[in-house]
Amino acid sequence: MKVAIGCDHGALDLKNQVVRHLETKGYEVKDFGTYTTASCDYPDFAGAAARAVASGECQRGIVLCTTGIGVSVTANKVKGIRCALLSDLMSARMTRQHNDTNMMALGAAVVGPMLALQIVDTWLGTEFSGDERHQRRINKLMALEA
Repeated sequence: MKVAIGCDHGALDLKNQVVRHLETKGYEVKDFGTYTTASCDYPDFAGAAARAVASGECQRGIVLCTTGIGVSVTANKVKGIRCALLSDLMSARMTRQHNDTNMMALGAAVVGPMLALQIVDTWLGTEFSGDERHQRRINKLMALEA
């Protein structure tokens, strides 16, 4: 699976930890930056990662900033993206099972590295349930983009 990842300066350290973690687990990672701690604008990096997922270049995406809010809002502006801001394991599991999310967001100041990696593993390791009721709801949600 190919995973897009992007962050701003506030989450660079956590992004780098997530990238290393994913690579050790055999995921192919496409890193959209940022690559330094210089102040930058999160939409530039979260938007690029989201477009890669929406186009099919990457199957899933992870975006990070200090709170996770800005990057999740940005990703959800891209047609075809369902991005969940995650800070606990239950939400990571449920958003895949029920919402078939294709992106997740993390706040570097909200979750520590150990929990962040557990959230990533849970989210990537959980499949969509395929239940008709959940698919019906996703279809209604995605129709709002039209």
